[in-house]
Amino acid sequence: MSERVLGIGGVFVRARDPERLRAWYAEHLGVELEPFGAAVFRAEAGDITVWHLSAEGEEHFGPPAQRAMINYRVADLHAMLAQLRAAGIAVDENVVDDETGRFGWVVDPEGNRVELWQPNP
Repeated sequence: MSERVLGIGGVFVRARDPERLRAWYAEHLGVELEPFGAAVFRAEAGDITVWHLSAEGEEHFGPPAQRAMINYRVADLHAMLAQLRAAGIAVDENVVDDETGRFGWVVDPEGNRVELWQPNP
């Protein structure tokens, strides 16, 4: 086999109210949207993307009906979670530190659990 996947080309999520959800991600997570309604993240040196398959029923993803979870890299997890709490957003009180960095979780307006990750330097 000579051809292989090189990384994640995009993440596509269904939404009951796409305009409202785009506005929420722009306002609260700073996701800058292009005119066509999507965000384009351009990799910088040291950026990595993890693709992982989990067993059915993995609680890490949130409610069982949620079939996927998106992980967003952030520079300062503590500041991001404080900002989201101040905006009245549901923030999981659990913060996990491991060998790859710090992790926190929020829930978007459509009930999707979203993971925020501050990589170790």
